[in-house]
Amino acid sequence: MTSQTKPLRHALVVVTGASTGIGAATAPELAKRGFHVLAGVRRDADADAIRSANIEPSRLDITNEADIATLVKRIADDPDRRPLRALVNNAGIQVNAPVEALPLSEWRRLFDVNLFGHVAMTQALLPRLIESRGTVVNVTSVGGKVAMAGYGPYAGSKFALEAVSDSLRREVANFGVKVVVVEPGAVTTEMTGRLVIASERITNGMTAEHSGRYGALMQAVIAQAQTFTREGAGLPAEEVGRVIADAIISERPRTRYTVGRDAAIGVRLARFVSDRMLDSMLARALKPYLAKAQRTP
Repeated sequence: MTSQTKPLRHALVVVTGASTGIGAATAPELAKRGFHVLAGVRRDADADAIRSANIEPSRLDITNEADIATLVKRIADDPDRRPLRALVNNAGIQVNAPVEALPLSEWRRLFDVNLFGHVAMTQALLPRLIESRGTVVNVTSVGGKVAMAGYGPYAGSKFALEAVSDSLRREVANFGVKVVVVEPGAVTTEMTGRLVIASERITNGMTAEHSGRYGALMQAVIAQAQTFTREGAGLPAEEVGRVIADAIISERPRTRYTVGRDAAIGVRLARFVSDRMLDSMLARALKPYLAKAQRTP
C-alpha cells in the first residue's frame, strides 16, 4: 500500500446506475477492494445479476424521492454501523439530437437524470460523507468538455455536472470531503445500442422541416458512434471502474481523471485550440459519415 492510499475496508459505497456499463464494472471492483457496495439498479433482474457477498443491490431511480429516502434509511440503519465512504454518481442516459429539433420534454428528462438526479443524491448523502470525510465521484464524459454537432443535449447535461462538481468541491473542501470528476471517452457498453435506438426515435419523430435540415447529420452522428465502438476504440468499462476505485481509496485524489486516449485528446484540444479551429477539426472528422448519409436515398 502506498502513502497515497489508506485502508477503508468494510465501509459503504453507493454506486448509482450499476445495472450495466461503468456502474456494473465499478461495483465488483470496489467489492474486491473490501468495500460493501450499495449498487443502485432499476430492475429485479439486474439486482439478481449483480448481487454478491459484498454487493447489495438497491432499487434506485435517482429521480424518485422515495427511492432515495429508502437508501438514506438503509445507510442510517446499517447493522454494522459502517460509515459511508463514497458516492459514485454514475447513472445516466444519452440522447443525441440537434438543439432545435429535440422537444423540451426530452431536454427536461435528460437533465432530470444526468444532472438533477445526481444533485438529489449528493444532497441526501452529503451529511454522511461529511461525517466520514468521504468522496463524491461524478462520472461525466469527454462530452462535458467538447460538444460535437448532434450532442448538444447530452453534452449540456455533462457540462453542467462539471460545473456543479467544481462548486461542490470548493464548498466542502474545508469539511474534508473530496469531489472527483471522472471523464471517460468512448466506452464499450450497452449505452451505445441504447443511444442508436434513442437517436433513431428522435430522428423519426422530427418534423419534415427539421428532418430536411438535420436528417443527414443525425445519420452521420449515429454511424460515427457505431464505427468508433465497433472498431475496438472504446474503453472496457472495467478500466473506468479501476480509475474510480483508485480515486476513492486515494488520500489526495486528483480533481479530474480523464480516461481513454480520445478523452485525453478532446480535453487538450478544448483547452488549447481556438473555437474556430476545433469546429473545423470536428467537421472534418464527421465529413466522411456525413457524405455517405447525404448519398443514401
